[in-house]
Amino acid sequence: MNAKLSTTPQAKETAMPGGRLTQQERQQIALGLADGLAYAEIARRIDRPTSTITREVMRNGGPGGYRADLAHHATERRSRRRRQSASRVPGAAPQAGGRDSEAMREYEEAFTANLMQSGLPRMMARALTALYTSDGGTLTASELVQHLQVSPASVSKAMAFLEGQGLIRRERDEGRRERYIVDNDVWYQGMIAAARSNAELARLARQGVTVLGPGSPAAVRLENIARFVDFVAESIVRAAEQAREILYAEPPKPE
Repeated sequence: MNAKLSTTPQAKETAMPGGRLTQQERQQIALGLADGLAYAEIARRIDRPTSTITREVMRNGGPGGYRADLAHHATERRSRRRRQSASRVPGAAPQAGGRDSEAMREYEEAFTANLMQSGLPRMMARALTALYTSDGGTLTASELVQHLQVSPASVSKAMAFLEGQGLIRRERDEGRRERYIVDNDVWYQGMIAAARSNAELARLARQGVTVLGPGSPAAVRLENIARFVDFVAESIVRAAEQAREILYAEPPKPE
């Protein structure tokens, strides 16, 4: 394509890499997605990090729902809200440990995008990211509502989903408030739950072998699935047991 680039100072500034994505760059992202290009290839074409493209797409509808104009307007709205929040709370205290609030926000968005790529819906990914990045690994529903700026119903739905997936657990603290928790044991239990799910898939596949008739092409395919999934499930259980024993064991106390 031989479209002429404007040489005005303003056009040069918007075309420079770094900083916020421009509307033109978002249009290039949309075109790349429509052509089935990988995020890395889209990033190369507009001279941006792949992580920037991943984050941009995943927080604006995903590969199948990304719209350049809607993404640009959403970014502008978020920017206005941040400026308004800053003006309402002049000289706001930095995050715990002197962390940079803007850097934390960018990191949480990147982490959320990664979780969404693994299959989590956006709200669930945001909630899980909030728990992972909290120092205590535990938050109440009201703390999540405040941090995520969403409704209590949204938080309740997200946490019920995550608990059902074995990704978090809930407890009641001394004040009888429900707390949502991620810790080493949650990781272990999540791996074991994944192994159980795989084992159930293997069982169903073998059931299909009987229904379809041993030796038929479909039955052979299902038997291969069962064997593969069995192997993976057993490997997951062994690895989870070893990791918990080696990585999370209490260090020996000095004599």
